Amino acid sequence: MLDKRLSIDDIVGQLRDGMTLGLGGWATRRKPMALVRAIARSGLKDLTVVSYGGPDVGLLAAAGKISKLIFAFVSLDHYPLDPHFRSARQNGLDVLELDEGLLHWGLRATAMGLPFLPTRIGLGTDIARQSAFRAIRSPFDDGEELLAMPAIALDVALLHVHRCDALGNSLTLSPDPFFDELMARAAQKVFLTTEQLVSTEALGMAENYRCNLFERSLVTGVALARYGAHPTSAAPDYPLDLAHLKTYVDSAASAEALAQYRAQYVAVADEEYLTAVGGPVRIDALPTVIY
Repeated sequence: MLDKRLSIDDIVGQLRDGMTLGLGGWATRRKPMALVRAIARSGLKDLTVVSYGGPDVGLLAAAGKISKLIFAFVSLDHYPLDPHFRSARQNGLDVLELDEGLLHWGLRATAMGLPFLPTRIGLGTDIARQSAFRAIRSPFDDGEELLAMPAIALDVALLHVHRCDALGNSLTLSPDPFFDELMARAAQKVFLTTEQLVSTEALGMAENYRCNLFERSLVTGVALARYGAHPTSAAPDYPLDLAHLKTYVDSAASAEALAQYRAQYVAVADEEYLTAVGGPVRIDALPTVIY
């Protein structure tokens, strides 16, 4: 299909209960939050979520959408641990807890078509005691004992980019575009949201080729979602909205606070959400946050 343009509702309509979803970005950077909110208000359930987590994980956990979480961290940076994730974890959420390197390695194994990759990461820690892991020994003279990191296969990767054309050619302009490429290569389908839908010529691929993380043949569909990463950052277009992040954190204080947050910011159309958070004028004027 040459024209891959879809709506956010079209994308969510292609998801199914029980799928394994990879959510791109990391912590408070480039999270596909417009899609996450749409999933949170959908009827989807029993999802396995793979993420270098931030409010994407917390919001879906609070909505009861996650049956299993595969994660390296769930951090809001300035708030070290997402409180909705904390609550879900303390109430028995099924998890495969990794570190950044192991999650990277699991996605890369799938991207390479391998069942696992050997590593020293995790040896001597409780991470390696989880049932997902196996110890293996090098077949060479060194005989070193290593950890086998199993491949992490995704049904769907949901990623947020800065610019994209109708064909699926995309640009990620952030200085820290970590892991989205691996998620795209580890997934059966890849859906993008983008800050701007532009012509192929406007992408300037000859100059911006380093920002094209994966080829368009991997992309199943793309939806326009201006400010679609908010409240996380999509630098250089806009920074993290630290004030709204505090509102989100405060919503974990009680069931009533969460219900109020959901009513105001989740159970609404994208245009209403944008108005509720202050609109483009406020977001464009946000100060740069120091990490």
